[in-house]
Amino acid sequence: MTSLFGHDVRSDLLVLYLAETGAVFLAVYAFAVFGVAPDAAFNARDAGLVAVAVALCCGIVVGASGLYRPEVLSRSRRLVAGGFVATLLLLILTWLGLQLLTPARDPFSWNMVGAVLLGCVLGVAVARLGCSTASRCGLLTRRLLILRDAPANLTGGREAEAVRDFLVPVFMPIESVSDGALTTEWLRAQRIWAVVAEPASLTEATRERFREAGLRVLTPDELDECRLNRVVPERLPANWLHTARGAQSSRFGAFLHRVLDIVAATAILLATLPVWLTAAALVRLDSPGPIFYRQVRVGLRGQHFTLYKFRSMVVDAEVGGAPRWATRNDPRVTRLGRFMRLTRIDELPQLLNVLRGDMAIVGPRPERPGFVEQLGRVIPHYDDRALVKPGITGWAQVNYPYGASVEDARMKLAYDLYYVNRRSLFLDLIILVSTVRVVLFQEGAR
Repeated sequence: MTSLFGHDVRSDLLVLYLAETGAVFLAVYAFAVFGVAPDAAFNARDAGLVAVAVALCCGIVVGASGLYRPEVLSRSRRLVAGGFVATLLLLILTWLGLQLLTPARDPFSWNMVGAVLLGCVLGVAVARLGCSTASRCGLLTRRLLILRDAPANLTGGREAEAVRDFLVPVFMPIESVSDGALTTEWLRAQRIWAVVAEPASLTEATRERFREAGLRVLTPDELDECRLNRVVPERLPANWLHTARGAQSSRFGAFLHRVLDIVAATAILLATLPVWLTAAALVRLDSPGPIFYRQVRVGLRGQHFTLYKFRSMVVDAEVGGAPRWATRNDPRVTRLGRFMRLTRIDELPQLLNVLRGDMAIVGPRPERPGFVEQLGRVIPHYDDRALVKPGITGWAQVNYPYGASVEDARMKLAYDLYYVNRRSLFLDLIILVSTVRVVLFQEGAR
């Protein structure tokens, strides 16, 4: 794993992203300089500008299409679908970008658009082929030294379950620490990346020796958090919030997040205004009742606020006002409401909550007071998610499907607390890019 601004990223996927970005830059630059036709050739300066912009956009588009997700890489149908979506998005962005970067040229130069797309496809294909070959040769794997109390247990346990995919475990008994077998030379020869051991198994002097050798020292829980990008609420210490980024945000950090929320919400609202008008008219025609749905939710530090959505259910969907989990093929959902929920159009009015300051663009999903009270009694640290503003999208929303049970709420809390613990603008950017994937492929909607 590689830590970027506090967020752990799989090293092999980071290498893939960097390789693709570099390969796309070189391919697009070559096509832009030499061109596929005389009118499509650029000078070196313009070609470099176009190549940099396209390479950066290509990485974002590939990520937004879900093509950096490990489970997608092994599913051919999903890979093809993601590739088609990525190509379509790149086509649109390339045409728009060329008009902005080179306004003096013919804005409809399909030769240049084709050259850029060809460079992207060629660069991505070459990078993925190279990374796939390197992965099969073991060049992108990370080796973990897992220290256990007894040799008899070295072949199983939660540590072994947590180190699949690109992490290769090396099991050794805890006694090897004191008998001098774990020398710096041996650790380097084995290409050990991190040492995993129970907190009480290692002395502070031993931990420092491992750190001086350039190794990370992790507990089994920390290994799970690094690899899975979520925490286990039941295993969090009572004082974990003392080091959580979400709980330690400075005034400047809060101000910066607020400014970015206002700018993003305003831009999205203006860009989607035609969708608002169309949705409002169709909701009115589809079923009797108001256009907007108002509901009390729990926000920052437990404060209640009124959340706005386009109405997607029939009027009086909850008889007596008792909260109910939404289910798959819920009969309360209208015909138009089902489409709006799949495409997340019903959540657009939450932009008004962002502008009012009730919500942020990114954060835990705001829940209803009844659910918060119920879940807070049975799930440890559930109320800790309220230390940051709730968001329209969030780390749990892009990593776990719609929750409809206590166990689902427990899993989503594991992602929410990871976000609270490691909150940063970099993680927010990853969430926003992943949200595009969730919307395009209708993941987890009900």
